[in-house]
Amino acid sequence: MSRISRRRLLAVSSCALLARRSSALEASPAWKDRLEAIRSQHDLPGLGAAIVTPQGCQSLAVTGVRKKGDKPPVTPEDLWHLGSNTKAMTATLAAIAVEEGKLRWDSTLGEVFPRQRDLKKSPLAQATLTHLLSHWSGLPANAPWGTLMLGGGKVQAQREAALELAARTPDLPPPGQKHEYSNYGYALAGHMLEEVWNASWEDLMRRRLFAQLGIQNAGFGGTGRPNRIDQPWPHNGKGEPMPQNGPLVDNPAVLGPAGTVHMSLTDWGRFVAEHLAGRAGRGRLLKTAAAYQHLHTATQPGENYAYGWIAVERPWGGRVLNHAGSNTMNRSVAWLAPEKGFAVIACTNTGTEAANQALDDVAGLLIQAHLKAGG
Repeated sequence: MSRISRRRLLAVSSCALLARRSSALEASPAWKDRLEAIRSQHDLPGLGAAIVTPQGCQSLAVTGVRKKGDKPPVTPEDLWHLGSNTKAMTATLAAIAVEEGKLRWDSTLGEVFPRQRDLKKSPLAQATLTHLLSHWSGLPANAPWGTLMLGGGKVQAQREAALELAARTPDLPPPGQKHEYSNYGYALAGHMLEEVWNASWEDLMRRRLFAQLGIQNAGFGGTGRPNRIDQPWPHNGKGEPMPQNGPLVDNPAVLGPAGTVHMSLTDWGRFVAEHLAGRAGRGRLLKTAAAYQHLHTATQPGENYAYGWIAVERPWGGRVLNHAGSNTMNRSVAWLAPEKGFAVIACTNTGTEAANQALDDVAGLLIQAHLKAGG
């Protein structure tokens, strides 16, 4: 998973224009040719992007192929791996739990798991839901995910094993003392939700998030059926196709709350649109605009990490939200401007460093297209 803190924060330059803005999804927006130019310049296999408003995707385009060296093109319906852009979804699920009284933002691991004996002796017992979701728990970036997976059992049991291992980790700093981007923390936040709702994080995501937003083309893990080029195929950091594809070609499922969701651009747009609409008091998942504002606000003075979002100032959007994601074989990026009522999202199916620049270029293209069209 990529560390968001190392990403260059986007400074938009002049790009191609979007000729018109439509309330209906444009099958071939005016910026599609520029999208292909960016894909070709950075040698990406496939590339997809969309402009989103509170009503959902307003224009969307894809270009390229699902797998280098093969002919099947990417399509508007294809599924893209979102990596750490899953984190905003887990945080939103947590906000639902808080609204329903299942948890508080200051609920601690020690409270939620009182029978965990090793936890009683660890400073981690005082880590709150907020600490875990904003990377202030004191946990390292990652657990030995492969070892936890090899332990067998259902994924929920693997997350319980991750908690036990975290509780035995020596020399952890007190929560709130050290900021470190932590997939481990998100896995344990997801496990808190599992505990209070008595259901797996995956099931909760399907029932409490996806179904409520009309998201129908989403899942977890790598995309496609093994050995079939029926979805964007993963490519490694050198841009080479991975030997295999399919659900298991991903990080282990135990870290799901930190970054294993895949979905179509249209469905990701539905989630992003919910955050735009929510800030205007028209959200479906949470009751108030203040609840969305809470998710979009950094948890510590002088910091910019909120709940699955980085909150920064930009001339084109005021206080905007950003996050990137990668499982080292796919990359994605989102930029939201809630004060302006629009967002841009982009995905590619390769883990190259050049893909980072490509996605920044695409974001700049779409932001300028929207603004030039009067957005």
